[in-house]
Amino acid sequence: MFFKYLLRRLVFVIPTLLITTFVVFSFILLIPGDPVLTLLGENATPEKIAQLREQLGLDQPIIVQYGHWLLNVLQGDLGRSLFTGQSVFEAVTSRLGVTIQLVVVATVISVVSGILLAIVSVYFRNSWIDYFARFISILGASLPNFWIGMLLVVVFSLHLGLVPATGFTSITENPGSFFKSVILPALSMGAIGMAVVTRHLRSSLIEVMEAEFIRTAFSKGATRRRAIFHHGLRNAMLPVVTTIGIGFGNAVGGTVVIETIFAIPGTGQLAVNSILQRDFTMLQGVVLVLIVMVIVINFITDIMYALLDPRIEY
Repeated sequence: MFFKYLLRRLVFVIPTLLITTFVVFSFILLIPGDPVLTLLGENATPEKIAQLREQLGLDQPIIVQYGHWLLNVLQGDLGRSLFTGQSVFEAVTSRLGVTIQLVVVATVISVVSGILLAIVSVYFRNSWIDYFARFISILGASLPNFWIGMLLVVVFSLHLGLVPATGFTSITENPGSFFKSVILPALSMGAIGMAVVTRHLRSSLIEVMEAEFIRTAFSKGATRRRAIFHHGLRNAMLPVVTTIGIGFGNAVGGTVVIETIFAIPGTGQLAVNSILQRDFTMLQGVVLVLIVMVIVINFITDIMYALLDPRIEY
């Protein structure tokens, strides 16, 4: 039964991926600026412009361009950069590890801090601690991540000098330097996820704590702490699984801004550089990889939710 559900979800992923990639592919071609003029210069003759446009396939309808691009992608060919000639696949994969490390740390920070804030808020419900925890979650959801990032740089890098303002060190090279280089951008990216996890878990935990089996636990002498951790939390965590999946996808999208602010050489910064250079082949490859990451994470989230909650009908 579970494998039938798994197969149905997998079949649903395929049209989602196709529709999403086509929409993104079309919008990329509508970005202001002509890559042909960027390559040849403003003084290029109409003959050279038409020749290069035909060579790049830009004279064909969008649906035809998408079909050729999709066929090449299915064969493992993402094309080559219009400006450097580098393989798009190599360029993206060389930077993907940096983005994944950043997103994973940001997700861990958002989940752990969100869970702790929600538990503290429910444990001290209607006290000043509860109000303060809810205020922190509101700030995380309200403030833009780029503003949080710049504020953290001013405080912890420029004034206190505790961590570097820019740059990135991989965890495989130096774990200590990795933590220093990733903590500020990860906090900036994880703020929204922390707020969402806090609000969802707090609401779910309050609802669970008013259930009949919790009252039974209290009648048997269970303390409030034991009722929350041993009875309430495991039942309240199910909606958070979906929240974590959505937060991971939001973090992937947030890399475009955060990697630019902190000069982190990931796929987000590569996407920004591709937009500025009108390198649409590179941008298409970056967007494709990020879309696949988000869809895969959402697929895993659906499967995990079905495994954790027996009430889900396969």
